Amino acid sequence: MSRTTITLPKSLLEELMSELEAKSKTEAVVKAIKDEIRLKKMAKIKAMAGKIEFVKSADKLRHENERLR
Repeated sequence: MSRTTITLPKSLLEELMSELEAKSKTEAVVKAIKDEIRLKKMAKIKAMAGKIEFVKSADKLRHENERLR
């Protein structure tokens, strides 16, 4: 973990802590960053919709993979 000093508006940080039910400022910021990263990744996946062609069916993929049995 690394230490970072940032300046945030007090009201914004208080609202973030309240909305996320965080016990500390660090917890609130970490949760917010993780959520933002998750949202960006989901947006990238959604943008790929209809652009990827699968040559095997999902059922075939499931049953051919030993780990998924």
